[in-house]
Amino acid sequence: MAEETLSDNKNGKSKESAEEVSSGVIAGTGSTVKAAKTAGNKRPPRTVTFTVPPVSRPKMRLPRSGRLRVAVVAVLFIVISGLSGFGGAWLETHNNDQFGLPASTLSNQKKIVTSQSQLISQIAQGVGPSVVSVNVNITNNTSPGSLGFFGFTQPTNEQAAGTGIIISSSGLVITNRHVVPAGTTNVSVTLSDGTQLSNVSVVGRTSSNDSLDIAFLKINNAEGHKLVPAVLGDSSAVQVGDAVVAIGNALGQFQNTVTSGIISGYGRSVQASSSSGTPSSSTENLSDLFQTDAAINEGNSGGPLVNMNGQVIGINTAVAGGSAQNIGFAIPINDVKGLIDQVLKTGKFSRPYLGVRYIPLTADVANEYNLGVNNGAFIAPSSSSSQPSVVSGSPAAKAGLKKGDVITALNGTPINQNNSLTGLIDRHQPGDTVTLTILRGKKTLHISVTLGAMPSSSSGNG
Repeated sequence: MAEETLSDNKNGKSKESAEEVSSGVIAGTGSTVKAAKTAGNKRPPRTVTFTVPPVSRPKMRLPRSGRLRVAVVAVLFIVISGLSGFGGAWLETHNNDQFGLPASTLSNQKKIVTSQSQLISQIAQGVGPSVVSVNVNITNNTSPGSLGFFGFTQPTNEQAAGTGIIISSSGLVITNRHVVPAGTTNVSVTLSDGTQLSNVSVVGRTSSNDSLDIAFLKINNAEGHKLVPAVLGDSSAVQVGDAVVAIGNALGQFQNTVTSGIISGYGRSVQASSSSGTPSSSTENLSDLFQTDAAINEGNSGGPLVNMNGQVIGINTAVAGGSAQNIGFAIPINDVKGLIDQVLKTGKFSRPYLGVRYIPLTADVANEYNLGVNNGAFIAPSSSSSQPSVVSGSPAAKAGLKKGDVITALNGTPINQNNSLTGLIDRHQPGDTVTLTILRGKKTLHISVTLGAMPSSSSGNG
């Protein structure tokens, strides 16, 4: 399976710093432009000096008792003023000690938190109708330990649940492949208002060896209900530190659960497997993922990762296991836009295929392999004969691509942190001819390749 690891760093536009935020995904850096306004030179004001003659005042004396009373009042005033100042300082210090911030700062923060909460609530209300719970029945014919008469294996039935995103008013839904794996016999979806629709079919899914974990469903009969498609955003515009919201069917029980966080990184490669321990679970190599600290729980798979404009910028896919906390992963929406267009136009699913295993370049990778560029798709040498760098008989092999090549562009579009090779290939159809810009040693080559259809046994990520 593919090992795709895009750059972990994405520079923000701030002049002061390039931010890499770690709190968990893709997980934004904003642009801060500081302008210093310089005052112009001004003529200093003229100074006029004049003398005021002294004015004589009559001398006044208080009686001895009156002077004593004035002295006492003055002393009391000084003492009271001192106590008032001390008390005010103590109250301010006490406030700071208790809360860590002055009351005025806390008030401003409360306003910010309230505003953020209202925004998240509005996003959830806006996107919620486009999110469905996906319920499946799976028949597994290879389950060990379930033997019938004469030792023959008995088929076992499993039930699972995940999340999907409505992407057309005609009923097309996108979700993860592992939500509706091979062996799925029955699929139903539950709309945000609780309506369950049972006439649902699987249009297609990527192969189990594919690094892109997606599947398409079709709601064949909405039973009079209006289906609201989600608004898709531009995942290439996402910055590390951008605020995001994840929506999904948490634990397969709690429909349209909403969590929030930030994009913590991008271009991640992970090895994912089901935590259910069921026989049908398998290990998958996934690549080119956002990392986010928005909580992605079991059952959230296939749900949307949404930006603060209410646009889907990712498809929630996996969560880190073990002792890791708040580390979730999502597929950038741009990586599947070409496939969405294909299914919408043709009603069929077929993924275009090049046939290489590659690593997205970073400065560290380029330095390790002594490469002359920091951006591109590096066809790295493979130590496994079962996972060759260039798949034998593939379009890439026929076009003459070799291990060690760096693909820097496809049809003139640079391959970088905003445009992965996978995403650019998926904008095309099987049978399309594309031109690859290749760096081989110190030579730049332009090679034409006719894309094939992804075979079910493919182990490449491009």
